[in-house]
Amino acid sequence: MKTATIPALRVEPKLRDAVEEVLAEGETLSSFVEEALKANILRRQHQQAFITRGLASADIARQNQEYYSAEAVLDELQTMLDETKP
Repeated sequence: MKTATIPALRVEPKLRDAVEEVLAEGETLSSFVEEALKANILRRQHQQAFITRGLASADIARQNQEYYSAEAVLDELQTMLDETKP
């Protein structure tokens, strides 16, 4: 499979210097940028899935007319946390 390229990215010299300062041993600027792109894509996919689940949950709550206060949810979470402590 052929590889594709990402367009050249113009950045402030300070930003390039900052990246070069944090590169791991043997890591290249290109591999850093590629890894950053992959991580950001994954983060956005997770964010979109989270939003989708939240909207679906809101629809179900509206259909069932079943709502819980933030206080009730936090109390339940605290109870669950307390039960896991030795």
